[in-house]
Amino acid sequence: MMFFNRHAWLSVLLGTGLVIAAPMAPARQTQAATTNVRKSAAAVPALVNDLEQRTFRFFWDSANPVNGLVPDHYPGESFSSIAAVGFGLTAYGVGVERGYITREQAAERTLATLRFFDRAPQGGSEDDDSGYRGFFYHFLDMHSGKRFARWTEVSTVDTTLLLGGVLFAQSYYDRDTPQEHEIRTLADRIYRRVDWTWAQVRAPLISMGWTPGGKFIPHDWEGYNEGMLVYVLALGSPTHPVGADAWTAWTRTYARSWGEFQGQRLLNFGPLFGHQYSHVWIDFRGIRDAWNRDHDLDYFENSRRAVIAQRNYAIANPGGWTGYGKNVWGLTASNGPGGFIVDGHDRREAFQGYTARGAGLGYIVDDGTIAPTAAAGSIAFAPELVISALEEMKHRYGADIYNEHGFVDAFNPSFHAHALLRTGKLLPLGWVDSEQLGIDQGPIVLMIENWRSDFVWKVMKKNPYIRKGLERAGFTGGWLDQAAARP
Repeated sequence: MMFFNRHAWLSVLLGTGLVIAAPMAPARQTQAATTNVRKSAAAVPALVNDLEQRTFRFFWDSANPVNGLVPDHYPGESFSSIAAVGFGLTAYGVGVERGYITREQAAERTLATLRFFDRAPQGGSEDDDSGYRGFFYHFLDMHSGKRFARWTEVSTVDTTLLLGGVLFAQSYYDRDTPQEHEIRTLADRIYRRVDWTWAQVRAPLISMGWTPGGKFIPHDWEGYNEGMLVYVLALGSPTHPVGADAWTAWTRTYARSWGEFQGQRLLNFGPLFGHQYSHVWIDFRGIRDAWNRDHDLDYFENSRRAVIAQRNYAIANPGGWTGYGKNVWGLTASNGPGGFIVDGHDRREAFQGYTARGAGLGYIVDDGTIAPTAAAGSIAFAPELVISALEEMKHRYGADIYNEHGFVDAFNPSFHAHALLRTGKLLPLGWVDSEQLGIDQGPIVLMIENWRSDFVWKVMKKNPYIRKGLERAGFTGGWLDQAAARP
């Protein structure tokens, strides 16, 4: 059975790619430097303002207003990605706060979405259901809402990213109106229905997914990656919670990821999405679990180090790719030119389509393809590095990579072969994508807003399930202790 999962299978692939030795870079930044950088960011550059609004418009313009489903990629025909729906549900709140749409408009779209997921058929059929045991298929038909094709699986991580938006809606829409009361009721029901313990086929870890006939994906969420949020939500469940030993088992696998890369000591995960997704909804600044306390850092600082390391990698540019430098960088899961091997004057180059590009300890997958979301979605971690990169990419490549919905998903200045492309187009600068992906757009708009106002983080701190999950995982300190001290 082939699984096409824009998250789970990419995590499985880590550790199997070509490894390129990278020179060491300057010493790492401190936690104090992280805090000071954020506090000094008083002004929001015009480009960041513009990018936030354009990226928000991706979700507002592309979603099916009848059922709230957001396409995996846009423009063009597409199936829906349930993870993109989770990002969209959260982005609607940003739209309200920024004045892009009214609260009533956001609530109406959110209600349509939650009503769909509340009523969507759950069962073990091959083609006639949207999910199973409270989880949902990674890809759904944009109109019927049922499993898009037999190659797509019930995904634990994509359901988790959907639930990030569902729980955001539960906490954000807090007014005493019939509409907002229904949002809270539906959100609670959707979350409570998820049977996390069923997915523990190799307990205490949680499986990546399932297909009809009882076929679980033979891999669990372990290592260090975007799966952190899976465990937080599974621990916080009031109906089907996993045991606290699940978090212990998850962090026990960190040893394989901990080490030095490009001058930074961190939990490594090559593509930057693994350092972004859980942080969209949870403010990890100053809160620590047992592993954090033993290593004297929090997960926010770990993500900042990952950003610095990847930028250092681009400056070193061991692959000799065109355009790389201190302000043009960013590797993560993204589209690419396609499966091509091109013979150049002095070397043979392999270019991939959609894959998990990244740079980290023991894992380098790099074909010269830059994904702007890698930088933009990291703005909360290292604004002084990210803003310069966004401005440089926009200045250098302009309208070729920036359109009505913000930056295109990816571009590659090293690719100039005339070939039949799956997506994108060939321009004088090289290959440029013609699409944006919902799972790459989401971290851009939401992390911009977290950087400028802590908005999503503030909303999620009010959610009792998030708090319970963190506490059961052993997190203490920071805002968790402050919230507990309130009367």
